Amino acid sequence: MENFLALLLLVNAAFNVIVWPRFWKRVSDDPRARDESGRPTRFLTVHAILIGLALLLALGSALAGGAVLIGWR
Repeated sequence: MENFLALLLLVNAAFNVIVWPRFWKRVSDDPRARDESGRPTRFLTVHAILIGLALLLALGSALAGGAVLIGWR
């Protein structure tokens, strides 16, 4: 059961690392991302924070899954 949960954490991490950078590309290219003078809008800032948190959680999932698989307790 531990190996299954570890693999689930690693799959979660991989999914997040694959999906969120592609979403960031779409958000940063969106016309709502910057105002007329080129400064970041709240739209871009909020999405940057959310994507950053998702990638941080992906890192945590990868570390936890890897730790279980190699036997760290």
